[in-house]
Amino acid sequence: MADAVVVGSGPNGLAAAVLLARAGLEVEVHEAADTVGGGCRTAELTRPGYRHDVCAGAHPLAWASPFLRAFDLAAHGVELLTPEASYAHPLDGGVAGVAWRDLDRTVESLGRDGAAWRRLFGPLVRDWASLVDLAMSDLRHPPLDVATGVRFARRLLEQATPLWNLRFHDDAAPAMFTGVSAHAIIPPRAFSATGVALLLASLAHAGSGWPVPRGGSQAIVDALAADVERHGGRIVTGHRVDSLAEFGGARAVLLDTAPTELLRLADDRLPPRYARRLRKFRYGGAACKVDFALSGPVPWQAEGCDRAGTLHLAGTRAESVAAEKAVAAGEYAERPFVLAIQPGVVDDSRAPAGGHTLYAYAHVPNGSTRDVSAEIIAQIERFAPGFRDLILDRHVRTAAAMPAYNANYVGGDIAAGAMNLRQTVLRPTPRWNPYGTPLPGVYFCSSATPPGPGVHGMCGLHAVGHALRDRFGITTDPLTLLRNESPHTH
Repeated sequence: MADAVVVGSGPNGLAAAVLLARAGLEVEVHEAADTVGGGCRTAELTRPGYRHDVCAGAHPLAWASPFLRAFDLAAHGVELLTPEASYAHPLDGGVAGVAWRDLDRTVESLGRDGAAWRRLFGPLVRDWASLVDLAMSDLRHPPLDVATGVRFARRLLEQATPLWNLRFHDDAAPAMFTGVSAHAIIPPRAFSATGVALLLASLAHAGSGWPVPRGGSQAIVDALAADVERHGGRIVTGHRVDSLAEFGGARAVLLDTAPTELLRLADDRLPPRYARRLRKFRYGGAACKVDFALSGPVPWQAEGCDRAGTLHLAGTRAESVAAEKAVAAGEYAERPFVLAIQPGVVDDSRAPAGGHTLYAYAHVPNGSTRDVSAEIIAQIERFAPGFRDLILDRHVRTAAAMPAYNANYVGGDIAAGAMNLRQTVLRPTPRWNPYGTPLPGVYFCSSATPPGPGVHGMCGLHAVGHALRDRFGITTDPLTLLRNESPHTH
């Protein structure tokens, strides 16, 4: 039996396996699907030659997270392609707010709200690494960069309160901020949604912005998996684990899974109080996703949208808020918030010559069985007249169908748990060590732990730090394992 076992091969599970293998441990990864990747897979969902990202599509944290910065994706053959504009937010009338990679260009494009945008984001963009270190911490031991913490807190208190409209005068800038907040799939003025917006919108103007990997998101997890195997690890696909008893000889088991899976795997071994807390873990708003094979590029009406990798399709700030409040209430928005990604603006490998792919999902209530592709198409057509005529084929996955693809997406919640303030900080249960469980040697390393969802590997890194220290007596900072091939014996 291996020294350590990882269940689930999403970015966090593979990050954990990379670090364990580099620590000199014998590692096995077990994945229920036939391919590794979790929420970071790429597949031909519509037609041959049209490569679609099955879940995650744009990756600001793939270059920014401490784990992936140290791992160095480029050194492992992953090419992150940077769109000229990180994201765009079109409005009616053929205009749009565009978050250009260049902050100065964005400020200039926003007219009289440009100076306010610079004051909001300029200091965070300048100190983006400190901001990322804060946001990607375990939220128990944040780095002591007081200046960045104060800047972040001041902006959080402004944009998560009734003060949020005082900074701006026109429609584009507040719509842009609210669109990024909606990534959390909760009402945009919630503290956790505002924190997400401050982080992601700052990264839009820093480093590589919101890049897409050449060939698809699968490139990221393939690079991690190859590193696991290169350091002696073993990856088993097509194996759905049914009980932790399968790994009785392992000294550590790390679960890249939702809390529901630990309840299933534990065979009633969990203390009743802890099991009750796991059952109280709440899952949030969900996504219905549609992938389109297109005969040409999307005919966006507003200038700049054709150069953005990601688009938020919701209209004004008020429309975004109304749409997200409807989902939070378990209802369907007539005009839902739609997130779209068009990798073809920088990656011509995603479709045959002349063709394009478009990734789009709408926020819907958890567990929804409704196919909302008509509403998604209507929102795209609203800002890109003629879009319908380009559709060659489409693939729909409803929220209710998401768990069959990935058991972590309970009810179609792609954030692996509601991103309200309590569950952002205290996920999955209120414990000082959110990665440990009452079962000796069993740890969570999924997005159900801090810092939460995203392709960053940091949940895996934090969990490994505890496992290495507790089970193997290795106290080195796990990040050093990425720079030192054989740092320890055990």
